[in-house]
Amino acid sequence: MRLSVLVYEYPPKIVGGLGTYTAEITRKFVLMENDVSVFTMNDDEGALPTREIWRGIEIHRPLHIDVSDSLPDVVAEDVRKWGRSGGIQFFSKILVYNYLSAAKIINELVRKEGFKYDLLVAHDWLSVIAGVTAKRELGLPLVFHVHSTEKGRTLGNGSEVVSSIEHRGGQMADLVITVSNAMKGELIELGFPREKIQVCYNGVDPEKYSLEQVDEDKRREIRGKYGIADGEQMILFIGRLVLVKGVDKLIMAMPHVLQKVPNAKLVIVGLGDMESHLKNMVRGLGLEDSVKFLFEFVPEEERIAHYAATDIAVFPSLYEPFGIVALEAMSMEKPVVVGASGVSGMREIVIADGEGQCGFHVNPNDPVDIAWGIVSCLQNEERKQALGRNGRKRVLAEFTWQKIAEKTLRTYKDLIEEKQKT
Repeated sequence: MRLSVLVYEYPPKIVGGLGTYTAEITRKFVLMENDVSVFTMNDDEGALPTREIWRGIEIHRPLHIDVSDSLPDVVAEDVRKWGRSGGIQFFSKILVYNYLSAAKIINELVRKEGFKYDLLVAHDWLSVIAGVTAKRELGLPLVFHVHSTEKGRTLGNGSEVVSSIEHRGGQMADLVITVSNAMKGELIELGFPREKIQVCYNGVDPEKYSLEQVDEDKRREIRGKYGIADGEQMILFIGRLVLVKGVDKLIMAMPHVLQKVPNAKLVIVGLGDMESHLKNMVRGLGLEDSVKFLFEFVPEEERIAHYAATDIAVFPSLYEPFGIVALEAMSMEKPVVVGASGVSGMREIVIADGEGQCGFHVNPNDPVDIAWGIVSCLQNEERKQALGRNGRKRVLAEFTWQKIAEKTLRTYKDLIEEKQKT
């Protein structure tokens, strides 16, 4: 197949899990003898190549032009109120990226250079405008990957404009792929056509995310960086520091954890708009010795080293369509404690009881319940090790990128064959 893939973030511009997902799965597509063109954002300075081949993938990055001065008069109120420097400029970049990408696919690559794509693939609202536009002009089938929704990400306080773009994408696409059964249920509730929705999980590279890749000296270095001595228990959170990730509730759980496991220390790694609030919480609760921060976006190699160094990983998200960080920790043989209320793909990833148990499900709104999960992992060393081994086994059986790519490609091929019959 020849695939035209539209995605807001792609290496070297990585913001979160979407960039990791698309980088890994498009590479697998190419190794499985498919042709892939990726259309993604340039950086803020326009310094990245506008067209290049990377790992066998042709990448297009249009140069941005600032149209934000023209937008306040034509965009809806809920975008204007984001502010000139924040929301309107961001929305401007998204619109320009989408329309320039669509124009390049339609006019330059297909009509001028003679490219023949089999399928258009758009990821999230950030790219689906281009997907819908190219579908209309070229008559190609469109797959819309929905990794999260505006309503879920903002806990119901988001933009109606963004929600409308998502909904329109769902109506116009020939197939909607989402990342968990929990997300499928949410999309149906939001009015996406049930018959179009299929589930394909995310994955992880178990060769890269392996304890064998990190030596003991590196693990000690990471622990020493946070003042964690031998015999102390390290708890790791890694991710965006935003309300939906439940980091504040995790900090509130620490006094309860310390009552049962006094030698525990929590390490929080990431960036987000809650940084000052979280620091103030730690100070107010007198937890400066037990909670350590690294306000950085760490590269993958350093992230893997953090997983290797920790005893357990905790992700008490209030909304998490999938949760690739949980898979990464499991692949590193670490027990995981995950939020399992509401829309939670992690509830499907993490087995919380029985012979294959690899972690615990908790109520992310309840610090006492989060503490229970953490303490249950840490109090018994033998059990902790067994949970970690089970997590790695589950990854190898169900969640390698190879397995995920094979299923996704089968889904694409089924759509193409169905369209050829009509």
